[in-house]
Amino acid sequence: MASSGSSSSSKQVQEFMLESDSELRFEVPETKKASVTLELTVGHAEIFGTELVRKKIYTFRASDKIAVFTWGGAHVRLCGATDVAYVARETPMVMYLNSHAALEQMRKQAEENKTRGPICMVAGPTDVGKSTLATLLINYAVRAGRRPLLVDLDVGQGSISVPGTIGAMMVERVAAVEEGFTQTAPIAYHTGSKTPDNNTACYRLLCSKLAETVNARLKTNPAMGASGCIINTCGWVKGEGYKALTNAAVAFEVDVVIVLDHERLYNELVRDMPNFVEVVFLPKSGGVSERSKHQRRDARDARVRAYFYGQCGELYPHSFDVKFGDVKIFKIGAPKIPESALPLGMKLDDTDTKVVPVTPGPGLLHHLLGVSHAESADEDLLTTNVAGYVCVTAVDVENETLTLLSPQPLPLPRNILMLSEVQFMDSQ
Repeated sequence: MASSGSSSSSKQVQEFMLESDSELRFEVPETKKASVTLELTVGHAEIFGTELVRKKIYTFRASDKIAVFTWGGAHVRLCGATDVAYVARETPMVMYLNSHAALEQMRKQAEENKTRGPICMVAGPTDVGKSTLATLLINYAVRAGRRPLLVDLDVGQGSISVPGTIGAMMVERVAAVEEGFTQTAPIAYHTGSKTPDNNTACYRLLCSKLAETVNARLKTNPAMGASGCIINTCGWVKGEGYKALTNAAVAFEVDVVIVLDHERLYNELVRDMPNFVEVVFLPKSGGVSERSKHQRRDARDARVRAYFYGQCGELYPHSFDVKFGDVKIFKIGAPKIPESALPLGMKLDDTDTKVVPVTPGPGLLHHLLGVSHAESADEDLLTTNVAGYVCVTAVDVENETLTLLSPQPLPLPRNILMLSEVQFMDSQ
């Protein structure tokens, strides 16, 4: 049941009485300064597995899509204009909770037997709620006292670093409702692309490298090892995308694959996965909506902005100049040479995984640059993880300097930088 009125500040107020096992779904308008506040006044409720604190005010911003679920009933107040706000009485939450319970049972067995906990991969096409389900499963695991790893293979989203990366991090606390997970010892690998199909060879190689790193971490930390990990994947599930998905499943040695809302993918994985891998089909939530290219681009921009300025603009990044000669910039992928141009008897090298130097110039403007952990250009730059990212906000060719936006002041941790195709216009 919902009622609405207006507050003294003339903001729209909506109040919802939620029955047991129901969900309030609302969307904040896309306009730049739009915001909606939420308050749980009575009962218990959660957002994507994070419990709400009663009487606390939570603020959501432009384009946010939120689902407030309650197991036992609750009263919720929204303040601010919403694109849509309604109560759904049919949700897949019981099935999602059952999936968590099955994973928790595997964790208990792993703890008793001193073996590795479950590796669960969430798969499906774009816009079916994969990252939301991964977040929910991680939150439930943490609430059960676990320390799982969250792995993100979605380069378009880049939730652990920025878009154009894949990565992993240990989760010790449930995600904050407004800011998300607190990052603990994250590791990120630079792909340089917004989509994996731009360079499938590079994407597969880095997924395998990340799997090596994750498996090593699970072995060295008993609490983390028994907790296992949840892997979020990208929505590319056909052709080369399917091969990349199965390649990742093998590399991470997955035990469970949850397929959201795609029967064909489910049946293909049942056919192709080893017998010991359990493939589970789950429906997507009715609150999930398809995003346009424009919305995806805006989401990427918001993710990069949050990286530098914080989710609510609470961070103050640094801006400084570096000389062209003080940094070495590289990109992944060398130009392809036609086979007809090769000398007789020579084979075409795999240029997709070659790292080539980039000459500093105006073409770098607004691009992100990954700060590689590599100490010299002689290391394998492709499979070396990055410390973080800077953004080129100005290029002075005459004085041979780059102006960089950075989360930390000079000096840079390393002078090896990796060029990303992801761009960010810093309006602040």
